[in-house]
Amino acid sequence: MKRRLLGLCLFLGVCGSAAASNQQRELDYAASLRQIADMGHAVWLNAGGQRFLALFTEAEKTDNSQAVIILHDMGEHPDQQPVAHGLRTVLPRHNWTTLSIQLPLREIGAGRQDYYGLFDEAQGRIQAAVAYLRAQGAKDIAVVGYGVGAAMAAYALSRDPGGLAAFAAISLPLPESTLPQVQIGEFIKNIALPFLDIYAEFDLPEVVDTARRRRMLGKDNPVYRQIRINGENHAYRHDPMMLIKRIYSWLALSLGPN
Repeated sequence: MKRRLLGLCLFLGVCGSAAASNQQRELDYAASLRQIADMGHAVWLNAGGQRFLALFTEAEKTDNSQAVIILHDMGEHPDQQPVAHGLRTVLPRHNWTTLSIQLPLREIGAGRQDYYGLFDEAQGRIQAAVAYLRAQGAKDIAVVGYGVGAAMAAYALSRDPGGLAAFAAISLPLPESTLPQVQIGEFIKNIALPFLDIYAEFDLPEVVDTARRRRMLGKDNPVYRQIRINGENHAYRHDPMMLIKRIYSWLALSLGPN
């Protein structure tokens, strides 16, 4: 009997830790990101009683009325090269204030499935980011997510789309899972915002192989658009400016200039 109880306790302990974010990794990233010398400055936000880092960069020529929340890929940080860094530093030159936030992390080596339990925590951080941008004067707020960050954004929009005006998903996967947090196909069908689904020609299989399915799921949304970036893979290192240009051009068409 004692052995069975011990086994149950161990099982519950493992299950509980599976949904816990790795705060030490976040602090390690924060320590290095506070030393960044280029555009923007670090701010600390709070969600669910936990502080997390974000990089805030104001638009160069206008006020902060149009803003973008940037969500990095799995296991990364708000200045992830080249995608998150490029977006957060280039979009302000095109009149978009940016807030690139630290998403919850798992331990080094964790896989995509290990991140599914963090989606609720990510939703809280997105809501905190919206509140921060509102306090800075933002009226139109878009969210741009990359990889797992895009999946987290889709989940957050499925739960509470309030406060967000557009969604750009970079390399959005459709995971094979029964977990409610990652029913991305169902989320796509219900997103009524301007929606850009952008991916690379040589992206991950769960992105490339599901591109047509995502397009069919979004067909009832008149402001859904899908774009493939030729010659790139999931990292977008060959010509990251092409990706960034596609996004700021789409933002201008979808939400208009200030």
